[in-house]
Amino acid sequence: MTQDLTPKYTVPGIEREAAGRLIGLLRLRLHALNDLHLTLKHVHWNVVGPHFIAVHEMIDPQVDRVRDMADDVAERMAALGGVAQGTPGVLVAERTWDDYSIGRADAIAHLGALDLVYTGVIEGVRAAVKEAGDIDTATEDLLVGQLRDLEQFQWFVRAHLESSGGTLATGQARTEEEAAAKGAELG
Repeated sequence: MTQDLTPKYTVPGIEREAAGRLIGLLRLRLHALNDLHLTLKHVHWNVVGPHFIAVHEMIDPQVDRVRDMADDVAERMAALGGVAQGTPGVLVAERTWDDYSIGRADAIAHLGALDLVYTGVIEGVRAAVKEAGDIDTATEDLLVGQLRDLEQFQWFVRAHLESSGGTLATGQARTEEEAAAKGAELG
């Protein structure tokens, strides 16, 4: 991102330029969380099949927590002196990933694709934790707490995709479509 995000002021103990770097990394985390929220609701609305109710009901608490995470990130950005751009246009223009690609589908197919979505989000949070840790422990702590929750949500998803022998059905999938197809084979 070439835009200068250096705020005019920030929290005590952090240089303005360092706050600008934090705002930049939080900006992408905000986009990822807003996108994840919408993706989870999409899955919630478009899941079908014999596992419908289990997945439908499992997703709603994840949606609520992810919305809270986005709010926490946006408020941290504001505290650092930044602006939380939460509009769909900015999200789409600045995101570094493709839109979720599965429509109405079997519950296990959606979970296969959702596993890959969570992997991407978690990898992004881990990178942000590392970068934030070099600048600000408060921002790092916020992200670490979110990382724990996101990893738990992925575990919930993967529990539906794992064999009793510990093999993840979607383990070799590289795209959401491949993961959905491998998941559907389980369903």
